[in-house]
Amino acid sequence: MATAAAIPAGAPARAAEPPLDRRRMVAFLCMVFGMFMAILDIQIVSASLNEIQAGLSASGDEIPWVQTSYLVAEVISIPLSGTLSRVLSTRWMFAISAGGFTAMSLMCATSSSIGEMIVWRAAQGFIGGGMIPTVFAAAFTIFPPSKRTIVSPMIGLVATLAPTIGPTVGGYLTDLMSWHWLFLINVVPGIFVTVSTWILVDFDEPNYGLIKSFDWAGLAFMAGFLGCLEYVLEEGPNHDWLQDEAVFTCAVICGTSALLFFWRVFTAKQPIVDLRAFSDRNFASGCVASFVLGIGLYGLTYIYPVYLARVRGYSALMIGETMFVSGLCMFATAPIAGRLSGKVDPRLMMGLGFVGFACGTWIVTGLTKDWDFYELLLPQILRGCSLMLCMIPINNIALGTLPPARMKNASGLFNLTRNLGGAVGLALINTILNDRWDLHLTRLHERFTWANTAALERLDTLQRGFDSYGSAAPGMALQAMTNTVRIQGLVMAFEDVFLALTALFLAIACAVPLIRRPNAVAGGGGGH
Repeated sequence: MATAAAIPAGAPARAAEPPLDRRRMVAFLCMVFGMFMAILDIQIVSASLNEIQAGLSASGDEIPWVQTSYLVAEVISIPLSGTLSRVLSTRWMFAISAGGFTAMSLMCATSSSIGEMIVWRAAQGFIGGGMIPTVFAAAFTIFPPSKRTIVSPMIGLVATLAPTIGPTVGGYLTDLMSWHWLFLINVVPGIFVTVSTWILVDFDEPNYGLIKSFDWAGLAFMAGFLGCLEYVLEEGPNHDWLQDEAVFTCAVICGTSALLFFWRVFTAKQPIVDLRAFSDRNFASGCVASFVLGIGLYGLTYIYPVYLARVRGYSALMIGETMFVSGLCMFATAPIAGRLSGKVDPRLMMGLGFVGFACGTWIVTGLTKDWDFYELLLPQILRGCSLMLCMIPINNIALGTLPPARMKNASGLFNLTRNLGGAVGLALINTILNDRWDLHLTRLHERFTWANTAALERLDTLQRGFDSYGSAAPGMALQAMTNTVRIQGLVMAFEDVFLALTALFLAIACAVPLIRRPNAVAGGGGGH
């Protein structure tokens, strides 16, 4: 400890290099596990919404709010976490987040109505969301640059693996037990994380004086801006965007709150979020890349199960088993990417990662209604490997060169961009899917007419197959033909979505050379 005391306070590169004792490492690993639970909870529920709907007797319009309420609350919580962790300290901030998340998980499991579930899910997302950026901030504050080749792959793997294996875990839990276990599974690990964090974490001290200058107006404007934005992006594609009264109202509130929020951020003495971090070119570049990565992470985690469920008719468990390939590839790639991050230009790794994304989505532009596990194997391998190749250098580029004083706030903004990328990506994917499906159906209907000989022959063949049903055979054959056309139109719409994603990933890969190489990260990563 004498050595640490002798380090001059003015040396920023060395100020964050205390001895890496076991206590600090164990404390950080507990925090990482807490972050894993918080991120996993977004996707673990997605594969089992039908079971929750049946269990709570909810309507089709109500059940999406199980996800939406969590996401809206979390997207408000993430940027707020920087201010709260400075006020409360990392120890209290994380312990409260983990404890509240655990308690709300228990309440979700005991919900007896959809209204209760929505309230508890919102509370779970708001309280638990603070764990995610707190881990990123701690990683880049307490560990020296020479250790980031170990730490970055760890948090990168957790941040990307959790949403990827979520549908798999959710499918197994629901199939083997019941939907209640989607939430009960958090209770015992959550108690462990809460207690261990409270006992072991000692990274910093609270600054209660910041409460006096806490910007409550800024918090209200930020909640209106981000909360309504998340709602518009989630619900817009399903309700014809601004044609729906609720979506239109939220869009107006979002726009008004955004103007007031940015005015407040640049005029308040102690703003709720410090946007000056974006003046750092590497941080701004990393956030843009993180936004696109969010589209790839959450968008592809969403669209593959939608195809498998709606076209192939897979159950939640079968979807989970098919999607597990990406998770295995992440595990395999994480240590390799960690080693490379200390030796290779992070921009090159990012470029390779986004090109890998583009190759995977390009392959799926040849999709047919018969594609199964083996046809989707290579695209999923490319996706899993590319996620890790992108995530680690993006973390290092965005957060690796910032001073410790800005780290907590910047970490919240950085994680927010990934979540917003996911929200924007899902909205775009749903919009493209719905619009292109309508277009393809219109074109197919123009071709499938009574003057089309091939269509009539196909209809006649189907009718002969239903002859045993007597007079119902013609109607059944026509319905079967209609279903075939609808499925074909949907598959063509999926192809268009994957083509759009390919163009996006190629565009960001081409823009990577514009990012300035982070010399401090490169040097630190090499152990200097």
